[in-house]
Amino acid sequence: MKSRYFNIGVILIAIFLSFNTLQSQDLHYTQFYNSPLNINPANTGIYNGDLRFNLSLRDQWRAVPVPWFTFSGSVDKKFYPKNSDNSFFAFGFIYNYDRQGSSKLNLNNVNITGSYSRILNKQNIITGGAMIGYASRGFNQDLLQWDSQWDGTMFNGSLPTGENFDIERVGFIESGLGVNYRFQKSTRTKLDVGLGVFHLMEPEANFYRSDDVKLPRRISLNGVASIQLIDELDLQLHALDQWQGSYNELLVGGLAKIYLSQKRGREKELHLGIAYRTAGFLAPKIALQFSNLYIGASYDIDMTEFSNIHDNNGGPEFHLRYIITNVKPLKLFKICPIF
Repeated sequence: MKSRYFNIGVILIAIFLSFNTLQSQDLHYTQFYNSPLNINPANTGIYNGDLRFNLSLRDQWRAVPVPWFTFSGSVDKKFYPKNSDNSFFAFGFIYNYDRQGSSKLNLNNVNITGSYSRILNKQNIITGGAMIGYASRGFNQDLLQWDSQWDGTMFNGSLPTGENFDIERVGFIESGLGVNYRFQKSTRTKLDVGLGVFHLMEPEANFYRSDDVKLPRRISLNGVASIQLIDELDLQLHALDQWQGSYNELLVGGLAKIYLSQKRGREKELHLGIAYRTAGFLAPKIALQFSNLYIGASYDIDMTEFSNIHDNNGGPEFHLRYIITNVKPLKLFKICPIF
């Protein structure tokens, strides 16, 4: 019985947090580099190719009464100016859905991103990006249970909740800016360092009209480095540091890229790695890449005290990416020399 009341207490705390702190925290992925537009709008168009599709899914805390589900889908495309060989534009679209807690507190978010990249020389590219969009956050209070509905023996849903929310859904404008620097020695040895700032206007996101609760800005600093060690092996190191109000998250990790085949058009890679997040999670990762198709998975292992309460230690995360590369037209040239 004592254990039962302890679990109820944990659930109530989680519900309380969903209304008071989760409003100020954005969705996040352990494989953040596989959801690039959520980290920095300047990542729009920063890839080897012309058209990129990304799908991401995260399912956490499925074994407890407050599961957390996140989905993202994005597409971004490059555009090359006709009269310039040292710059390009890119535009993207991203949709995010996030659901958490017993009340199914959910977020629907649609954004448009754009970027301009300046090729400084063969090895250095600097990119500036911007984002604008709309978000809607809401919940279902009929799914919640309150202390005033406890009749001394059991929960009684017919009793009044004692709560009076002004609204159950709120909408607001999203905005963001970012910058990214890329050093690229080759297609396999490169470095990206970026800074993104989101919620520039700090929109109101509260369910009580009398409250003045603003969504604080999120600052995201990330770096991804890939190094070719030998012909069959690359090393990727990545780090992400994010701040949002009193919330801070640092994630560091690395993986080995094993080249199973390098035959043109039939390239095959196996990625094996691990990441650590300061919230107390360790995440092994695996990915397969077949030419332009990439499939990645990871599993967060909870190493905090919460893992002792329930059997579920975290949750899986999956990513799918597909890149289309157009054949560039050849420049005009003479088909035979003139003697």
